[in-house]
Amino acid sequence: MKNEFMLRILNASDSYDKILDEKKPEFLKSCETYIGKLKSEGKLIAAQPLVREGVIISFDNGEWNEKTFKETMEVQVGYYHILAEDMNEAIAIAKENPEFHYSPTARIEVRPIKTKEVTTDFVYPTKA
Repeated sequence: MKNEFMLRILNASDSYDKILDEKKPEFLKSCETYIGKLKSEGKLIAAQPLVREGVIISFDNGEWNEKTFKETMEVQVGYYHILAEDMNEAIAIAKENPEFHYSPTARIEVRPIKTKEVTTDFVYPTKA
């Protein structure tokens, strides 16, 4: 049985800007190839990049706080929702991500996705 994992792609907020202009199309094409490979192997559920600007909100002592991403050093730049046999396979899939070849500040957080609550048998929805 395959398990679901989230590959959370993290990078410096200005990492894409640091890729040489002539290398940007190559980087994007390598991402498309990586996505195509995962799709053809039946290991991809979803993958999307995120715009590098946004807002982080928090609630503390009865007060809302907002902080823009540009004020932080690292942001989530995208994600891959994948299927893998186990954590080892998920890590191996993450290591193939092209982000590592184009940016020295890239990191990928590999996390299993909980699809069901054991104590209540509640199954989390996968579609709206």
